[in-house]
Amino acid sequence: MLKEIAVIILVPIVVSGLVMAGCSNDTFNLPPAEEVTVGKAAPDFQLPDLDRNPVSLSDFQGKPILINFWASWSRPSRTEMPYIQQVYEEWSDKGLVVLAINIGETPSEVKKIMGKYELSLPVLLDTKRLVAQQYDVWSIPTTFFIDKNGIIQAKIIGAFQSKAAIETKLGEIIP
Repeated sequence: MLKEIAVIILVPIVVSGLVMAGCSNDTFNLPPAEEVTVGKAAPDFQLPDLDRNPVSLSDFQGKPILINFWASWSRPSRTEMPYIQQVYEEWSDKGLVVLAINIGETPSEVKKIMGKYELSLPVLLDTKRLVAQQYDVWSIPTTFFIDKNGIIQAKIIGAFQSKAAIETKLGEIIP
């Protein structure tokens, strides 16, 4: 009986491992895996904005950047979006770049939620979720704070509960 249980448990695990071993980053046309962590350079990417214009992270070289991965179906994302909008409005004049990266939704879905919440901040579309995967985003919202040298200074998983909470983290990337 113990052997049968072991076979029932181990066979799916071994098969999964073999299948996963055959799936390299090349299979999904992804860049080589790099660990995206605090203290390391933020990987460059290019995504379309809501008008389908390409935007790259490297377009903002030399500026502090807040990147927020979100989706309209995520209640925590919807809760924090007004705070991120306020930060965008108040800190853009100080050189801060805010990029809200929507994960997996169509432009029309994103425009609808932006209208509902009166959002005007820059939104990029990660419809295939490749940049989210590149940045190892497994929970949303997730926010990265990147300094003017392109180094990730903080990664926050979960929603901010206030504008002040975001501003506290901005102190790590804006002198």
